[in-house]
Amino acid sequence: MLELKLLLYIFLLQWLAFLPAWYFRTERFYDLVGGLTYLSVVLLALYATPSPDTRSMILAALVAVWSIRLSVFLFIRVSAAKGDSRFADIKVSASRFFRAWTLQGVWVSITASAALFAITSQQSTAIGVFAYIGITVWLLGMTIEVVADQQKSRFKRDPANANTFIQTGLWSRCRHPNYAGEIILWTGIALIAFPALEGWRLIGLLSPAFVYVLLVYGSGIPLLEKAAENKWGDQPEYQAYKARSGRLLPKWSCVW
Repeated sequence: MLELKLLLYIFLLQWLAFLPAWYFRTERFYDLVGGLTYLSVVLLALYATPSPDTRSMILAALVAVWSIRLSVFLFIRVSAAKGDSRFADIKVSASRFFRAWTLQGVWVSITASAALFAITSQQSTAIGVFAYIGITVWLLGMTIEVVADQQKSRFKRDPANANTFIQTGLWSRCRHPNYAGEIILWTGIALIAFPALEGWRLIGLLSPAFVYVLLVYGSGIPLLEKAAENKWGDQPEYQAYKARSGRLLPKWSCVW
């Protein structure tokens, strides 16, 4: 079954990458490998699918654009910082470091599932309203994520902002706009994929829900909120910022 082969490929790639990462005790290419996994697996799915349709091409292109942009951005950021603090305690333990690479395989597999199941589906459907809405939603999410990342990167490059927190641009009323963009764009992917999914393939629609749970309740927002509270929690300015901003969406839109 093609889908199982693609799943195995995803995990084998992580486990192979773990070997040099553990040998050199480095996490610098962790995110880069994650992005390249997304890129390569959608291309493999296209190659292995006889006569892929327009929907499949669109899905593969959108996942590829997102994966290249994000993985390169994160690789440059980690290289500039000379490491990723998330891995400080993890990379010294072979079992914990291996688990981190395995979890990246889980992340790729579930997040990309809607796109992969639609690409490998034998049900070819014409491009319609779901595709147009999905592309629009993806563009909105991608734009929010890119702008948020650029704003924060520019903020951090200014020496005057050392040891302080960003509260301008998209970050003025939302503390994690990049994550909001991430959830939105994967919702767009699921909408595009939906007409090509049937039977068990419909589980791919859980992709944006998984991204939401992971970022809001897992390894995303909780860790960053805790780190920010430890660093600036005793500052009245930070508490005022928290009071007027939402975690994921602007506070005036919804209380998150």
